[in-house]
Amino acid sequence: MAIFNKALIYLRLTMGFLGSGLLMTLSACQGQVIAAQDQSLIQSSASHTPTMPASPQLSVEKNIPLLRPTLTATALPSRPTPTQTKSPAFALPDSEVVFSPSAMDFDVQAYLERTSGFLKDHREYLKSTAWTSAADIIQRVALENSINPRLLLTLLEMHCGCVSGDLRQDVQMDYLLGNPDFRRQGLFRQLSWAASRLSAAYYGWKAKQISEIVLQDGSVIALDSNWNAGSVAIMYFFAFYDAQTARRAMNHQEGFLATHRRLFGDFERRAAAVEPLLPQGLRQPPLILPFEVGRMWAFTSGPHVVWETEGALAALDFAPATYDHGCVPTDAWVTAVADGVVVRSEFGAVVLDLDDPGGMPADGFEQSGWAVLYLHIAEKGRVAVGERLRVGERIGQPSCEGGRATGTHVHIARKYNGEWIPAAGEIPFELDGWITQAGEKPYEGSLVKDGQEVIARPYGSYVTKIARPTATPPLPPTSLP
Repeated sequence: MAIFNKALIYLRLTMGFLGSGLLMTLSACQGQVIAAQDQSLIQSSASHTPTMPASPQLSVEKNIPLLRPTLTATALPSRPTPTQTKSPAFALPDSEVVFSPSAMDFDVQAYLERTSGFLKDHREYLKSTAWTSAADIIQRVALENSINPRLLLTLLEMHCGCVSGDLRQDVQMDYLLGNPDFRRQGLFRQLSWAASRLSAAYYGWKAKQISEIVLQDGSVIALDSNWNAGSVAIMYFFAFYDAQTARRAMNHQEGFLATHRRLFGDFERRAAAVEPLLPQGLRQPPLILPFEVGRMWAFTSGPHVVWETEGALAALDFAPATYDHGCVPTDAWVTAVADGVVVRSEFGAVVLDLDDPGGMPADGFEQSGWAVLYLHIAEKGRVAVGERLRVGERIGQPSCEGGRATGTHVHIARKYNGEWIPAAGEIPFELDGWITQAGEKPYEGSLVKDGQEVIARPYGSYVTKIARPTATPPLPPTSLP
């Protein structure tokens, strides 16, 4: 056996995976759930929040059931010839789409308790939490994806009527949002699909990757450059359904906006109190690399999606050095990138609400100010909610817990006021002076500092090696230009 082990080590050396005596693990995030039947072409983002101008209404036909599903236009066997359609008079603030400060005190359970609808007593069996209430499912999807829970409830109300009343007779209980993909069966997966589709368009619009929305009948809604991401996101979501349903949903007098207002009141006033979500001159506070001094790690994935399968390319992956690959135990520790308080610690995830750069302590809400998500943190030894951490203190150990992964690593992302901040966007992810640069594709990219470059690779090698300096000097914050 000793001879075999020596031979194996020699083979690894000759294959070139060894750098400075250390072998880095194969570690990359996968989509958190199986992709939906309809695949968006949109990922990533930049940062601007314009307003939606008023424009002529879409004509609608009466007595059309809301949110009737069909295949997406891109999946049709023969796509209809596009015809231009006038823009709808439709404006949904960004803060009503992302899980923003306007919703940080919203209690899904308390809201449903005040209704007499189907969801009030609905439960679903999840592998991670056994029998789980609809309220807890909605809250979990909202938190994990940073999508406003009020928005998710309004979408459910439009399709199944089950927020304020009984389940509509033509709606299947396992497909409450009408996506018939068997991989999206159940409330949790239906909502996760919705969150992914909303995120695709929200952050895709900010990245200037969307110029039009195609409805199922081939009609094209040309998007004005002054529209805001929230409005584009919800219109793109409705384009999943048949064209007549989409038009009715986008009609401001009887569609989504009317339903949202009926359920949750004056959303424009809520938005006015918190927007813009990303204020002009926003700066990232100084952050350190998320591991301890004296331990070699690998930069295994460049900018990629935070959660689900689509959205902002806001996350980076790091893996501890090891001679083995895959989901293996490690004695390495993930650490706090800045001072803050732990506001979430569950399902392999830890969220650290950062102290204000001006010196004010964190308010204890991940929906306001800067917050950092760590994913794939092992349950054993993981910090608890409410713990206050200083920069560099231990959070937990990297693992494969909390989602699909190819190896032990930590997945880290930032958000501000509930909005994911792209890792290589206008406010680049900067850790100990290492600045993130995007590659040609998601998961590719590099970290650069003082003429040095660390390249992201799922299999660690000398080009992926990175370690914390023995002393971290104060860093100027990164800001929008």
